[in-house]
Amino acid sequence: MPKKTLKTLGLVSVSAATLLSATLVLSDETGEAKKQKEPTFNILQTTSVDKVRGKYYLPTSLDTAQWGYLPNRDSKAVMTVPSGSTVTVDTVSHEGILEDQGRDPVEYFAQHGISKEQVLKDAIEIAGSELDHDFDADGPHVVTGPIAVEGAEPGDVLKVEVLSLAPRVPYGVISNRHYKGALPGEFPENKGRQEGASAENPELYNNVSKFTPLEEINGKYYGVLPIESGGEVRFPVKPFMGLMGVAGDTSEKLSSVPPTETGGNIDINELGVGSTLYLPVEVAGALFYTGDPHFAQGDGEVALTAWEASLRGTFRLTVLKQDDPTLPREGELVQPFAETEDYWIPIGLDEDLDEAMKESVREAVAFLNEKLGMDRATALAYMSAATDFEVSQVVDKTKGIHALIEKRHFIDNLDMNVFVDQKKVKAKRFNDEFYVSIDSLVKTLGGKTKANHKKGVVNVTATVNDQTTTFVENSIIYTVDGKDLQLDKTPVVLDKELYVPISVVDDLLNINVNWSTSNKSLIANMTYGTEGQVPRPG
Repeated sequence: MPKKTLKTLGLVSVSAATLLSATLVLSDETGEAKKQKEPTFNILQTTSVDKVRGKYYLPTSLDTAQWGYLPNRDSKAVMTVPSGSTVTVDTVSHEGILEDQGRDPVEYFAQHGISKEQVLKDAIEIAGSELDHDFDADGPHVVTGPIAVEGAEPGDVLKVEVLSLAPRVPYGVISNRHYKGALPGEFPENKGRQEGASAENPELYNNVSKFTPLEEINGKYYGVLPIESGGEVRFPVKPFMGLMGVAGDTSEKLSSVPPTETGGNIDINELGVGSTLYLPVEVAGALFYTGDPHFAQGDGEVALTAWEASLRGTFRLTVLKQDDPTLPREGELVQPFAETEDYWIPIGLDEDLDEAMKESVREAVAFLNEKLGMDRATALAYMSAATDFEVSQVVDKTKGIHALIEKRHFIDNLDMNVFVDQKKVKAKRFNDEFYVSIDSLVKTLGGKTKANHKKGVVNVTATVNDQTTTFVENSIIYTVDGKDLQLDKTPVVLDKELYVPISVVDDLLNINVNWSTSNKSLIANMTYGTEGQVPRPG
């Protein structure tokens, strides 16, 4: 296992030790070259199932992708898996392959110092193919799938757990295109599209794309943009899939741009590693798809795109029937709902932002009433005082708003259960944080622990799958195979036993943690990540 991973920033399976600095040549606005450091590693090209984390593997290819539109009820599944399966999908960003960038990623990224060997082969294949795509009429996204899930029928819900997200390349792009984004007609601030604009003459589109490398700075990872007057701005990596959904019950050709009641381009930046998304099933098999990978996105996504970059994502796909106690609503779910360790996330979607807000509030009130037993008037009063409603995005025709209902506000009224591969593990709540017994967790994983007391401080050394990790009471320093890793939360002694925050076990022990809510019980579902490791770059 890597000793200091990008998992602390929402990425997994990428070691800081292998993100080595290399010189990258960028061009500034004057056309003069400037040197800038970026992390470099062996990019994640298309591989084989024994080299990925999931039991099943779906690459993006001409046989598994649609460009700019979504699967519908007439789509044929490219893969069929049992309910509860883990699937790794290599997704491809549309940035760098679109017509206004020349539809040639090798040539486009060469302008920014990227060699052909550092460009994804599947991106090259798609851009150079005759895959149907109309730049003016279709959406920009490369959509991978659909995947049929056995047993899924209309009226069911597909539970999508995001287990891991690994960067396939150490760079991405942020774009602003004419008559799109939050300020159409105002940006880009130039003369606009000219006659003859095409893939052969991409400069005539006059759209603006900003190449953005992934950089390591003092052990942390950022996107970095130069400031024309001098210096640079950097912002943290927080990856997620902008597009996850299931097929709609229609034969119409569905653009990939607007999100729908069955998911799609919902662009909610909370849906990173550890999140769970619930999608209403409208067709047999559900037909799950994904795409539009991001390294980071601000709420609103005002330019049009966020920091777009290709990701390797691993998901667990599970069919839930209408009587399942973990469903977020009573009766039939009719639109997406999400949750993380911190939040329940009711979602509102509408072309009118005001109506999207109303829909999100209605969904939130109904959730609090049905799931947590609050009367509706109290639910509305509580949210007015203590719940944030965020604009997911305003650039995808259908606007999105989501609520962030904080689970810790309800901690005294909720039980908590932690399972590792369906085996219960000792867990406690302390100071509004969720903890798990190190001894119980490690033994459930088949490992061993040894406790010591030095100067009145408890420390536990755990060995799991040939990895040794040391936990020290009230210390932010963890030692993994002899190397120190600093995290922001500490182990504590509860009932004479050392407990560790659940939020850090994935960093330390290669465990996926996804959350669900059953009646009034929070459930942390832990899965040890031994099922085909994502290869460490380098």
